[in-house]
Amino acid sequence: MSRLKILQELAELLGKHQWMLATAESCTGGGVAKAITELPGSSAWFNCGLVTYSNSAKTALLGVQPTSLQAFGAVSETVVKEMVAGACIHGQAHFALATSGVAGPEGGTADKPVGTVWLAWGSAQEQQTLVCHFPGDRRSIREASIDRVLEELLYYLQQQ
Repeated sequence: MSRLKILQELAELLGKHQWMLATAESCTGGGVAKAITELPGSSAWFNCGLVTYSNSAKTALLGVQPTSLQAFGAVSETVVKEMVAGACIHGQAHFALATSGVAGPEGGTADKPVGTVWLAWGSAQEQQTLVCHFPGDRRSIREASIDRVLEELLYYLQQQ
């Protein structure tokens, strides 16, 4: 499904239920929020986008626990779950999504090679996650992350 079609379906679903959405992004650098706000009328269901690229921003703006960052690293299931919960709370939204990954070209490790991206979506109380290993360069990894997290959020909200 195309990004535009996914966004249109998200707009319809969120608007119908009067749900607000927030984003918490690291590796995508605001790309999800940019994609959302390309859609006219998105202010009716999109409250805010938080780009928390550094660990200190994740802690200060989203309430990610420093112990989680130390124990698991920013690119982890635990951290993206906390990012979603924090975005819902601090972004005054019913639902949120989060991205954190290694887009490259440097920064990869044996455990988390370039292309490793953790995605999360859900509410302050319940989050779902997915780890992806996207091929390609920095731009293609970021674009694939944006598309995949929007798809996952749509599927999740369709079940609510």
